[in-house]
Amino acid sequence: MEQPLVIDPAGRDIHGESAVLRERGPATRVVMPSGVEAWAVTSHALLKTLLTDDRVNKDPKNWGAWQRGEITPDMWIYTWVAVNNMFTAAGTDHRRLRKLVAPAFTGRRIEALRPTVQKIADGLLDAMAEAPDGRADLRSAYAHPLPMQVICHLFGLPEHLQPRMAELVERVFDTTIEDAAANFAELQQMLVDLIALKRAEPADDMTSVLIATRDDDGTRLSEAELADTLLLIISAGFETTVNLIGNAVRALLDHPEQREVITTDGAARWSDVIEETLRWEPSVAHLPLRYALEDIELPDGQVIPKGDAILAAYAAAGREPELHGADADVFDIDRAKKEHLAFGYGVHFCLGAPLARLEADIALTALFARFPGLALTSKDLTPVESFISNGSQEIPVALKG
Repeated sequence: MEQPLVIDPAGRDIHGESAVLRERGPATRVVMPSGVEAWAVTSHALLKTLLTDDRVNKDPKNWGAWQRGEITPDMWIYTWVAVNNMFTAAGTDHRRLRKLVAPAFTGRRIEALRPTVQKIADGLLDAMAEAPDGRADLRSAYAHPLPMQVICHLFGLPEHLQPRMAELVERVFDTTIEDAAANFAELQQMLVDLIALKRAEPADDMTSVLIATRDDDGTRLSEAELADTLLLIISAGFETTVNLIGNAVRALLDHPEQREVITTDGAARWSDVIEETLRWEPSVAHLPLRYALEDIELPDGQVIPKGDAILAAYAAAGREPELHGADADVFDIDRAKKEHLAFGYGVHFCLGAPLARLEADIALTALFARFPGLALTSKDLTPVESFISNGSQEIPVALKG
């Protein structure tokens, strides 16, 4: 049997590594940071099948390594699996939690955020325009603070806590850290304090909505479910949108001919930019984890044994030649088929996908309207230190407004 591929914890070459994974078959064994083993699924079709397969779910109680006590609080993976929210729930538990959380993400609530997102974007662009040398780090000046301010506005997080919240959330995605326990504890305490604040002073924000929401039978989210649901939504709604905005900007600046198409065709094409970015450079390269409830025979004859973990390799699936052709590695907003799994698939499809798309649309439209001559000052960008999160630590640009 082929030896498992050891994944780079720092994600220094996600697409090069993804190509190697695809060469090993539609699913292959890998070793993630901290020696955690899993099956990485790189085939788009197989991944869609497994994401909706009743023999697979997200409850870690079904994971052999968890049952054997091999997953400890100091490990990076602990924050991803030792939580009580939609991310780890299965079956009726997942349906109950999703039903309770869904009212916070109605189309009306998301669309009502449009003026707020626009105001935040305009304010950040105003600040960038004041840079004396006409240069900026697009990530720290725009792609990072915009979704952070939006998500904190959405959940009513006090402004003075926002910088620390951003640091803690980013560390959740950092798969190179040695001890994740302290970060997890501080993050949970911040969320518990936020819940206490909103119980005492309810407001028109999603934290207050989640606290007040009841199911048909009068059931509410438990205290643990509340804190862990906030952790899920805030972290997913922040870090992934940072990468979506940054990756889209980088893609357009690296492909001036396609940027020219946007300039010519107008606002109608921003959706094409966003969807192709999600396919070509998804915000999440790999998403842990799901677990086999029984032995699962794959089309190529391999068997994922009961209790083994399954890793969704979204970056590899997004550039699969079998689906997207020989030019799957090429960014092309005119591509006829931009199908991707960047927001998941099936019952765990991301509730926040409409918000992410809204933020990216507003952010990109406003940015290129304000700075039509925007240009990268370096193409040697350093990836964030994560095999999960897929983005750049800095995006240095000349504004040329």
